[in-house]
Amino acid sequence: MSAELRGVEMARSTSGTAGEKDILHARLDATREALLWKLDGLSEADRRRPMTRSGTNLLGLVKHLIGVEYNYLGETFDRTPDEKLPWVEDGSFRENGDMWARPDETTDYIVELYRRVCANSDRTIHELDLDDIGTEPFPGGQPKSLRDRIIGLILDTARHAGHADIIRELIDGSTGYDSDDAGIHPSDEAWWQEYVARVEAAAREADGG
Repeated sequence: MSAELRGVEMARSTSGTAGEKDILHARLDATREALLWKLDGLSEADRRRPMTRSGTNLLGLVKHLIGVEYNYLGETFDRTPDEKLPWVEDGSFRENGDMWARPDETTDYIVELYRRVCANSDRTIHELDLDDIGTEPFPGGQPKSLRDRIIGLILDTARHAGHADIIRELIDGSTGYDSDDAGIHPSDEAWWQEYVARVEAAAREADGG
């Protein structure tokens, strides 16, 4: 099995007999891999170009989640990864510097850094108990259990994976949870045009049109 699909397969095969931490970890890993899959097969420009009014872009979503992993399962539990995040060190994250990739920040660099920070998070999950408590790493930060931080990270990663799903469809029409799932949708353009027309007609009818 490819590394890209490992997390998805883990989440699909986790049974009801698995422990709570294993289930949460599998779901987290699945959302990570679903996000990264959206980068596959695109040019550097397509991975980086803004696709919404607020500048949302695929590689920027991965870069942003590096900081989320770093915070939730690193700093909160005094288990900060060895390497610093340049956009935090220079303060550029305050102006959305964590939401887009500079020309010198290659896809390989961003993805490899994401995987290293995720590996640090995985060690935190493996070595701590779900009820262990850390403290949010900012002034006034609140105590948080490992359980709370894993669930929060799943929610945040899944939200951005959903963003990535829409962004990728806008770029080249690709959809799906992973490369196996991508083929279950009709590929016939005429089918999609007819389907979208039905949805549009229903919207107009509901609005009294």
